[in-house]
Amino acid sequence: MNRKQFLKTIGVGTLSMTLAPNLLLAENLKFLEVNSEHKLTILHTNDQHSRIEPFDASYTRNPNQGGFARRAALIQKIRSEEKNLLLLDSGDIFQGTPYFNFFGGELEFKLMSMMGYDASTMGNHDFDNGLEGFKKVLPNAKFPFICSNYDFKNTILDGQTIPYKIFNKNGIKVGIFGVGIELAGLVGKKSYGETVWQNPIEIAQHYSEFLRNDKKCDLVICLSHIGYDYKDDPKKISDKNLAAQTDGIDLILGGHTHTFLPEPQSFTNRKGKNVLVNQVGWAGLLLGKIDFYFDKNKKVQNISWNNQVIDDRILV
Repeated sequence: MNRKQFLKTIGVGTLSMTLAPNLLLAENLKFLEVNSEHKLTILHTNDQHSRIEPFDASYTRNPNQGGFARRAALIQKIRSEEKNLLLLDSGDIFQGTPYFNFFGGELEFKLMSMMGYDASTMGNHDFDNGLEGFKKVLPNAKFPFICSNYDFKNTILDGQTIPYKIFNKNGIKVGIFGVGIELAGLVGKKSYGETVWQNPIEIAQHYSEFLRNDKKCDLVICLSHIGYDYKDDPKKISDKNLAAQTDGIDLILGGHTHTFLPEPQSFTNRKGKNVLVNQVGWAGLLLGKIDFYFDKNKKVQNISWNNQVIDDRILV
């Protein structure tokens, strides 16, 4: 989309609160700011594809948009305003510019570490340099890769990723797991070796129950790189049917399909409860921002959001 359409589309998400009837309009959330210790801010990206620099001003589709330095500046500003924050990524960090061709992902991991990312999952393009290439640059990532449905036990990545992680943000326990797309037919066999892909819906159900019931998490988040929707193949596993066919997940942060959602979408899970799904396109053009407000019993009462545009209005 061009710049005008881009800004118009993303503007929809800053005020609209049509997710569910119990959610307040953004302008009515001011009183909740007083209890900011019960507020959790989730920032997220997906499908960065090594877009370290902004698109050129002459680029017709996204002129002068994106850029790691601008994102870092925006994240730093938000961190100065929010007490409890998590910064997450949904995969496909690699591939797309000469920076990846030359540095093999080292630069991306170093910059994300400097920004303070808390966790990421792996996308299919993160296998582009093979398991060896990923492992080589992995020490530059000062954050974990959460991969729940990729079994690496017969590969050199055995023990290099984790199946879940729990964060404690001022008493709010946040459980995170990650699911990735099937690699066979999408990634060359040599690139993923003996990695075993497991059904994301089955794995998601297992970890959502484990994190909520056994680990007593107040919020359960799935980092997903399986795609938002496949209209030409509705039976293909996507975030939409992952949300509908499981329970216990509060938020799915997606990737793979480069979907620009104007705001988080709400789906009903198999037990009739709401699940949020968000995805912010690709190339670091947006930074997703979702705020959860909890009551004193750590139950989610309200949610607000504002997917933020990364462009030349951000000073670095």
